[in-house]
Amino acid sequence: MTELSGVLGRIPAAERGETRIADRVVAKIAAQAAKEAIDEPPKEGASPRATVTVQRDTARVRVSLELGYPTDIGRQCGAVRRRVIERVRALAGMEVPEVAVQVERLHPAGASAAAQGRIR
Repeated sequence: MTELSGVLGRIPAAERGETRIADRVVAKIAAQAAKEAIDEPPKEGASPRATVTVQRDTARVRVSLELGYPTDIGRQCGAVRRRVIERVRALAGMEVPEVAVQVERLHPAGASAAAQGRIR
């Protein structure tokens, strides 16, 4: 038995070090979760973006997204919050006490078809 393995054998696993997950990794998890939660993402819309603030095992998340119109905005935002909390907890092991959802743009259904019709 080497000296190092003897020392590690006496130190409990929880005290040997820590795992740190970068804020940008948690933000990517949150953005992907938001994308999964949206019923019908607009074809011409940007993908959801997320920013996070991590303190120890807690992540506060802000998600910016675009939705199709018409839609039940409140229901969509609630689904995004639930999915982000679920995925960040499962994949990063962090609690998420706050998910702020900001709808930046609504894309009317058929807007691109109408625009194409005007070009002809």
